[in-house]
Amino acid sequence: MRTPSILALLPALLAAGPACAGRGLDVTVSNPHGIARPAETIEVPWPEVAKANPGALMHHLVVRDAGGRGLPYQVINVAPEAKDPTGIGVAYGDLVFQHDFAAGEGSASFTVERQEELAPVFPVRVFARFVPERYDDFAWENDKIAHRTYGPALAAPDTGKTGKEVNTSSGIDVWSKRVSYLTVDRWYNKGHDHYHRDEGEGMDMYNVGASRGCGGTGIWDGHSLAVSGNFQGWKVVANGPIRAIFELSYEPWKAGPLTVAETKRYTVDAGHNLDQVESTFAVVEGPGSGLTVGIGLDKNSADEGQDPKAAFSSDAGQGTISLWVEHRTDGSLGTAVIVPKDAFLGLSDDRLNHLVLARAVPGKPLRFYAGAGWSKAGEFTTPEAWNAYVAAWAARIRSPVRSTYTVIP
Repeated sequence: MRTPSILALLPALLAAGPACAGRGLDVTVSNPHGIARPAETIEVPWPEVAKANPGALMHHLVVRDAGGRGLPYQVINVAPEAKDPTGIGVAYGDLVFQHDFAAGEGSASFTVERQEELAPVFPVRVFARFVPERYDDFAWENDKIAHRTYGPALAAPDTGKTGKEVNTSSGIDVWSKRVSYLTVDRWYNKGHDHYHRDEGEGMDMYNVGASRGCGGTGIWDGHSLAVSGNFQGWKVVANGPIRAIFELSYEPWKAGPLTVAETKRYTVDAGHNLDQVESTFAVVEGPGSGLTVGIGLDKNSADEGQDPKAAFSSDAGQGTISLWVEHRTDGSLGTAVIVPKDAFLGLSDDRLNHLVLARAVPGKPLRFYAGAGWSKAGEFTTPEAWNAYVAAWAARIRSPVRSTYTVIP
């Protein structure tokens, strides 16, 4: 559920003035069923912060856990162009921080306080950027895994006959990491093709081609998938240290009697192997009150000579598909897609992809989750471990944490 805009709440916040002043905000987060939730991202709407801490600024806060330990945090600056003469955070969206819920931990408490001191610079664990120097790629990563997808320059023809690479695909690539620090810029700066060899940090061992890659989308007609071309527009909304948010837009394409367009919004959090994706479709031409979307995993992503052995798993009850592919020399790679119950329609496949089908309403976001994990990173070394992670994520989606807020007098 989207929280009210700070602009909409501005009159109430100004009217409240000093009467709202307190020593801070108490945040109590309940964990349904006490399930383990490593790196749970807790979102506090900025109006709640401002109500307890009038005049608070994004770099002058301290977030503490129940033991008094200061935590890294981030304020999502959703409207950087907004003017804020009264200093109430007009451009601010959510305050986010993370907590590792242990199994059986039913709740956790935190405080958010205003401080005069400048908050420390927290380690950046997520990153997203447009990469014009590599044919308009868009790449993103966190401390677990990295991805990229392809932009307009890569799809452009080689009119000058220079040997330029040409590829039309809206599939999602995977870059496997075995380190927790950020590598996207390091790998691009090493020069093209260096990241196809593991030099100690990881590698690109994933071939997308015309497939959906790891969580790409298309419109399903019951027999085949109609897919977009390369993304044409991009926008970075937030870029760390805990959460990156960006959007990719795709020009209209034909899907049977329809012409559709798509905008994807990715939310990439530190500590997660799966990203949250919200795809919003528009029907540009033709009848279309509802769409069936296919979200895919590439069936044949391994490099040549790797003699891959693939194990596919699905759970219609949880809306999950997962694939574990053993490579001869490059370790094993797990990929997965999860569609929440309210949108799940079923499972299918085509020549290139395993598919989970989802219901989409034009103009409304379709939310799903997609991502990957590499055995050489050490966390998932068997298909059972990867599938257990995917199942645990599905459980987290079904039972999200709930937060309550109290102004500390």
